[in-house]
Amino acid sequence: MSFDLENLVSDLDIRGAVLYYKGNVDSDTITKALDLVEKKLFATREAPRLRKKVYNVLVESLQNLYHHSDRVPRGYHAARPDRFGLVVMEKIGRGYRVTTCNFVATVRVKELEEKLTRINRSTPEEIKEQYKDILNHQEITAKGLGGLGLLDIARKTGHRIDFRFKKYDNLNTAFRLTAVVAQVQKD
Repeated sequence: MSFDLENLVSDLDIRGAVLYYKGNVDSDTITKALDLVEKKLFATREAPRLRKKVYNVLVESLQNLYHHSDRVPRGYHAARPDRFGLVVMEKIGRGYRVTTCNFVATVRVKELEEKLTRINRSTPEEIKEQYKDILNHQEITAKGLGGLGLLDIARKTGHRIDFRFKKYDNLNTAFRLTAVVAQVQKD
């Protein structure tokens, strides 16, 4: 099978990406990626508020890869079968686009799609209430709090979260998640 997670980002210009990484996502990888991006954001003299939002969205995106990626399907060329993913961060106009790709079990796709659709249909106030509800009423598991990261991304960006699924085989689906963080125009 010639499928690669890069198939899911073929529409992005990865040559000029602020960050591009494909491989196993562990705590060292996350730390290195965040340090690199922080340095690059300071070097470009981005507004502190935009810098903070971009950094927070990247943290949540990387944590989602770390905590919620399912095992790599058999036959897929990965150094390690767990926590494998791809992340691209690009400068776009007056903001940044953060895209992650990973594998999820096909049985999880419907639930994940429903969760993201619900978030995208929610108003900022509803997202804030959902966020508070999870914080106050859900149990912390090894993977964190269910859906809190996605809600936090929606809160920080103020935009819809773009997502796509591409079936890999009967048991596995490739998942792409994209969040855009734009600088707020002052009137």
